[in-house]
Amino acid sequence: MPNGKPAGVPCVQLDDQLRCKIFGQPERPAVCGQLQASVEMCGAVADGGVHVRAWLMRLEELTRPG
Repeated sequence: MPNGKPAGVPCVQLDDQLRCKIFGQPERPAVCGQLQASVEMCGAVADGGVHVRAWLMRLEELTRPG
């Protein structure tokens, strides 16, 4: 997404399971590679990604322009 991604819109590089289709590829945006997982982001217990998705959605909402 050359001009970024609007908040609440899934990245065009995500598959139907919301997994990155270009993980580890050179065309993957730098911001994605710079995001470091933490207990705050991911939760302390494996939950299938529910916690991290909610965390990322909240981050998008907090950083939405306007």
